[in-house]
Order: sequence, then C-alpha cells, then structure tokens
Amino acid sequence: MKRLVDFTFSLSLILLLFPFLFFIGLMIKMVIGSPILFTQVRPGLNGKLFTLYKFRSMSNQMDNQGDLLPDHLRLTSFGKFLRKFSLDELPQLINVLKGDLSLVGPRPLLNEYLPLYTEEQAKRHLVKPGITGWAQVNGRNALTWEEKFRLDVWYVHHRTFLLDIKILFLTAMKVLQSEGINQAGSATVEKFKGETPSKREENG
Repeated sequence: MKRLVDFTFSLSLILLLFPFLFFIGLMIKMVIGSPILFTQVRPGLNGKLFTLYKFRSMSNQMDNQGDLLPDHLRLTSFGKFLRKFSLDELPQLINVLKGDLSLVGPRPLLNEYLPLYTEEQAKRHLVKPGITGWAQVNGRNALTWEEKFRLDVWYVHHRTFLLDIKILFLTAMKVLQSEGINQAGSATVEKFKGETPSKREENG
C-alpha cells in the first residue's frame, strides 16, 4: 500500500510540476552554474546505499589554495530561496519513483554517520528513508541530533498510513512557514559526531 501510494503520488507530482522543475533547473544553470543537480550517496533501508538527488543551492567557489569556501559563503541568494521553501528537495521525487525513498520516513543522512549510531539510533534504518518525516515536522534542523534520532525511532515503531498523511499535511504547513530550515548561526546542519561521553553513560 505504502509503495503504491509513493509511486503514484511521486509520478503524478513529477508530471504536474515538470514545467516548474524545468524552470528551476534553468535558473540554477544561469545563476549558480552546472551541474544543476547535487548528488550524494546515502544509506537507505537496512543501510543499502543509493544516490540522492537535490537541486544545487551552493556554488563551487574555491579559495586561492583550491579548497571549497565555507558553506555560508557558497550558499547563494537563489539557493537560500530554494531552501526556504524546500524546493531543493523536489528532485527526490525521482528517488521515490525509483523506490530508494518513501514520501515519509527518517531523512537519509551521511554514510559517515553509520558507525556512530547507538544500537537504538540505528533502528531508523529499519524502514525506508523519506523526503519528510516525524522529526521534520517536530522541529526539523532546529532539533539536536539526539532529539531527531529519538523521533525517527519513534516513527519506526508507530508508523501507520494515517500518521503518514498527518506528516505530509504538517510538512506542507512547515514549508509555508519556513520553520526550522537551519540550525541557529549556521548555513547548514552541524555534522553528527556521535554521542558525548555523558550521553553514553546515561544510555549504558
């Protein structure tokens, strides 16, 4: 049932939004440059790797040593606009169509985080990741990593069709309100470094 809804909904949206997606791609080409899409390998269901698609929001500007400039310097005004309304996430409908993602599920994170999870946190990979999820409608990037993982695992244990509908509705509201896009004082989300010693003692 969930896969049928994912496939039908993502295909319908891609066809419906195709002119809009083409326009965004054209604007990225003109304002930021090529490539139009940002791709990155992420872990999905049971840790299986797949290629995630997003619209680019950052330039490839480098310093005199040939290293990429910090994120906040490469994030363009147009990129900020895309992120504000989560338009950079739209190419992930292709991932949903392919079966890599679901519409709703824990967000797919970086591969480098896999060995850092506790046994409990790793349960977030027991379901297919999603474009949006329970953590996204309960604070998004304004949450701490521990809070996000706790919400992700809660979803794994309590997921239902009606809960997914609720999350999709709340996601639309959050996007319109532009809530929780970035962490305070940061252009992007601070990387997860594993639990602190105090947290490990609490869980141990």
